[in-house]
Amino acid sequence: MITSLRLKDFKNFADETLRVGPFTLIVGANASGKSNIRDAFRFLHGIGRGYTLAEIVGGKYGGDWKPIRGSVARIVRLGASESPWKPGPFSLEARMQLGSQTAAAQGNDVRYRIEACPEAFSGGGLSVVAESLRIDSEEVIQGHLFGDRQMNLDRAQPALFQILHWGTDNVTFKKVRPVVDELQRARFFDFRPDRMREPTSPGQTALGDGGEHLPLVLQEICNDPERKSVLTRWIRELTPMDVKDFEFPTDPSGKVHLVIQERNGGRIPADSASDGTLRFLAMLAALLGNNPSDLYFFEEIENGLHPSRLHLLVEIIERQTANGGPQVIATTHSPDLLSIVSDETFENTSVTCRLEHANDAVIRRVADLRNVRKLRKSQGLGRLLAGGWMETALAFSEDNGDCGEQSE
Repeated sequence: MITSLRLKDFKNFADETLRVGPFTLIVGANASGKSNIRDAFRFLHGIGRGYTLAEIVGGKYGGDWKPIRGSVARIVRLGASESPWKPGPFSLEARMQLGSQTAAAQGNDVRYRIEACPEAFSGGGLSVVAESLRIDSEEVIQGHLFGDRQMNLDRAQPALFQILHWGTDNVTFKKVRPVVDELQRARFFDFRPDRMREPTSPGQTALGDGGEHLPLVLQEICNDPERKSVLTRWIRELTPMDVKDFEFPTDPSGKVHLVIQERNGGRIPADSASDGTLRFLAMLAALLGNNPSDLYFFEEIENGLHPSRLHLLVEIIERQTANGGPQVIATTHSPDLLSIVSDETFENTSVTCRLEHANDAVIRRVADLRNVRKLRKSQGLGRLLAGGWMETALAFSEDNGDCGEQSE
């Protein structure tokens, strides 16, 4: 699992680190950098998928990879270079803990860093400047030297993936493979009700980023009585509907539809279900489906859900992410959601903030803000968010050079 992500001169972050836990929440005002954090995770995910830097940033033709927001020039933080004609580099550094089952990595503590820079000769593209991989105390990759062998690598693509072409018998390959897998196994969802309402062609068993193929994914879950019971119970608690079962009828073209069946005999097809019900079903499909990813990123996770049902969403995510389940990272503007998170999720909640008269943003753990633990008990974390206290407290701490919390 990823334990932290450091962003240096990336978009609006000069040098900030996000702590990542099993369930990580990111709060902050609009335009404070929450989506830029998502872009950083997507950048690393693109490395894991073996894309060139140009494909990561600009999109991959004919595939499902969408461009990262903004041009190459926008990726580098404004002010990172003294010359506007020669942009400076940016870097991303991910720290991970690989489980004991990944014995090929010969260790648990992994630190991967990539530094890239816009290059004039490549038509405004990106090139790798430096790259390193450390597993425990061993430097597996340092710059472009791997062991004692000098490699002629393409600077347009991260070396981390190029190493995989060496062959499965290479020692370095065996150490790098689990790291690439960790970066690759991530999903970034932006559920769209219109796509979730669409029937699914046979064979499409992976949930799309917009919620596509929901009927077949749910059908696969319902083939397992235990997971079907969990799915039915959660959707029954979420909505006033007394859900009994799910139906998956096939139309003349062979496409599979979704119908929710109630105990009173009512049948509700997907195109008549509420947006919130479909979003919750899609989240359950992601968490309960076959071959879950290692990390899920949801933007504004509370969208479409009634405040009185948010505790159900938090409960199932905290339950599924515990004990080695998939990591979930989510942005939120919901005070109600923050009011009901567990102590562990509170410890892994961060706030982003653009300081006054500055273009740069900072990332701070909410738990590190002064007196926040006392205020959480007396007023509730949601009230602190709604009143803008977090940004005010963060700005005060930054101005006074004190980000830590006083002893209680």
